[in-house]
Amino acid sequence: MTLDPALAAQFGVAGLFLWSLLAATLVPLSSEAALAAARAHEIASPLILFAAATGGNVLGALINWGLGMWCLRFEHKRWFPIRSVQLHKAQMQFQRWGAIALLFSWIPIIGDPLTFAAGALRYPLARFLIVVSLGKAARYAAVLWITELVLPVFAAS
Repeated sequence: MTLDPALAAQFGVAGLFLWSLLAATLVPLSSEAALAAARAHEIASPLILFAAATGGNVLGALINWGLGMWCLRFEHKRWFPIRSVQLHKAQMQFQRWGAIALLFSWIPIIGDPLTFAAGALRYPLARFLIVVSLGKAARYAAVLWITELVLPVFAAS
């Protein structure tokens, strides 16, 4: 069974929110396609759709951040794959470059691990939410803009 992004549109704004949340985790879904489908089905105004997709996706990224933070409770176990010295070096790098890296948390495949790493590397939550929200909001604004350009072409045919 394949998951059709139009399925999110059938469940309205809540479906888009949930689809976008799941897409921000390791579940392989396309929130961009779901947003475009929801706009094509005109289930709500573009602003409502933008807010639902952005909110869901940021919440999904926050879940990843929390899971990353949670995994640190095992930091002192012998089987933990990262040594304290390596973790400290990575934290220093992430403190320096984390905001720039997190702006790209919307990119498929690399974005989800970035948000997990931010939690595992103790990136400050307030900064995380600001930067991730900006990146994801910019992506959804672009998706809606492109959708608005393309929809009339399909409506005319």
